[in-house]
Amino acid sequence: MLHRQLGRTDPSVSTLGLGCMGMSGMYGPADRAESIATIHAALDAGITLLDTGDFYGMGHNELLIAEAVKGRPRDSFQVSVKFGALRDHAGGWHGFDARPAAVKNFLAYSLQRLGLDHIDIYRPARLDSQVPIEDTIGAIGEMVKAGYVRHIGLSEVGVATIRRAAVVHPICDLQIEYSLISRGIEATVLPALRELGIGVTAYGVLGRGLISGHWRKQPAARGDWRASGPRFQPGNVDHNLALVEALRAIADARSVSVAQIAVGWVAAQGADIIPLVGARRRDQLTEALGALRLTLSKNDLAAIEQAAPKGAAAGARYPAMQMAHLDAETH
Repeated sequence: MLHRQLGRTDPSVSTLGLGCMGMSGMYGPADRAESIATIHAALDAGITLLDTGDFYGMGHNELLIAEAVKGRPRDSFQVSVKFGALRDHAGGWHGFDARPAAVKNFLAYSLQRLGLDHIDIYRPARLDSQVPIEDTIGAIGEMVKAGYVRHIGLSEVGVATIRRAAVVHPICDLQIEYSLISRGIEATVLPALRELGIGVTAYGVLGRGLISGHWRKQPAARGDWRASGPRFQPGNVDHNLALVEALRAIADARSVSVAQIAVGWVAAQGADIIPLVGARRRDQLTEALGALRLTLSKNDLAAIEQAAPKGAAAGARYPAMQMAHLDAETH
């Protein structure tokens, strides 16, 4: 497993990270034993970065990770945690809270659920429009000094917010959606990150399964977020699956899978970008790991660009209500 640096002086992490959200119901029911086996397989393969959020399954995901890493040397893995999303007993969403007192409260609960004495990367899940980002980052900075957090990250914020945050404390990375069908960061966000020496942890590299090469049009499972995803709606999904078929021709010519092309493309966009794969099963993980053996030539990249050019996807990344919370999209 190769490693990449997040930020100029911040942690060295595996070239591929494991996004654990889907193991806690966001994509419908998941098998607990298989989820834990997948985390074990990822760690055994050299993946060091496990990404979660304290609101994934209302704490379920952190408890799952705690069970999976129990007995592993603490310096053999890194946990990245997003916080701030407010939910109710029915799973509904009620905004974000990034007040300094809330930061410390969320952190204490995460450490308890994870069974850890520190979190490697801690980040607000979204910008809280009611709280200056300086206050939020300042509170996390206090937790860095206290030893409960190692590094500070951001998630789904725009250039102005990134710059303001970086004045308060060094930022190791921005977590944001980036894939062949989600390339919004390329115009202004990515250049600013590179100017400031901030890395990217890219989620949604397979478009939430849409460009995995395995997606089939069928009713979503109960609890699967994708049932409301604009890109999965009638009309949009047909258009987007046509892009997948164009990518499949390139994959077939290289004797690899569409998923490996998609993951490999993200990894090829820069040594400062860490793709997060949301594998819920060991077979999905094995396929994603195969992308690390793939070297894309200039001709390959040109063919991929022609098959799935920037802006080619039909539908927004999220439903309109959730898009309104994306500082990176609105500023």
